[in-house]
Amino acid sequence: MKYTITGATGHLGRKVVEQLSRLVDIQDIRLAVHTPSKAQAFLDQGYEVVKSDYYDVQSMTKAFADTDVLIYIPSITYDVANRVLEFENSLKAMQKAGVKNLVDVSFIADQPNNPFQMAGYYAYLPARLAGTKLNYAVIKNSLYADPLVLYLPELIERQNIIYPVGDQAMSFITRDDSAEAIANVAVKPYLRDHRQVYLLTQKQNYNMIELSRIMTETTGQEIGYALVSLSEFADIYRAEGDGDELASMYHAAAMELMDAVTDDFQHITGHEPMPMDQFLRQNYQRGGLIYSVIRMLQTV
Repeated sequence: MKYTITGATGHLGRKVVEQLSRLVDIQDIRLAVHTPSKAQAFLDQGYEVVKSDYYDVQSMTKAFADTDVLIYIPSITYDVANRVLEFENSLKAMQKAGVKNLVDVSFIADQPNNPFQMAGYYAYLPARLAGTKLNYAVIKNSLYADPLVLYLPELIERQNIIYPVGDQAMSFITRDDSAEAIANVAVKPYLRDHRQVYLLTQKQNYNMIELSRIMTETTGQEIGYALVSLSEFADIYRAEGDGDELASMYHAAAMELMDAVTDDFQHITGHEPMPMDQFLRQNYQRGGLIYSVIRMLQTV
């Protein structure tokens, strides 16, 4: 069996490679990447690395040749039309290359009334796949817990979480757990080939009071919750390039559209996902060091 992973050098893609390598021989794994130079470490370990461009059907067709299972991790663009075009090009390449089995990575924000900037793509995805002849599974991630680690030092400085979601809860999953589930679905036909749609979440969701309590216990510093408006939140983070996108996501959370909880992760893997408190405790010191380095570089 040949497993091809798109987006293999991204945050999630690298972890999927790691998890899949625990289940199959690395000779059975192909990494389809936009910039092969970013995959040098994988090449050094013996992985097959091929160039693949979401806007170049010919390059993807070549990259997908002889693929038994394609794990499709989309790009990080915040443009719905471009994301749809990338996927349509990928479907053309899959057809030309004869790919029959697909594991598609998606997101919780797929409701038709969801105001998240990319919700249109995630709503389009399952309907589009249903009209194909592919065997497939869609794996929807909830919010990643990982960025919370990097934000902890900032939240300590602010003394508050400021996410504009009011009293509504949000669901989370770690990238490690997401990658483990994706890899398991990819190698198990009974989980993969019957048009299943999974939603990966921790065992519970968290409102901001609950999340701030966990953060306080993790850091030993008092972190509360101070609600700001959507526009204020967007202004705060716009300088980092994604303020409006993040604000639209938290708008969806405030509408109770990001709080679903399932046992799909346990169904797929046979064990429970890592809970939020354990994840933050294990990763807090490392995340704080990275944040300090970033802040130092910003002042140079």
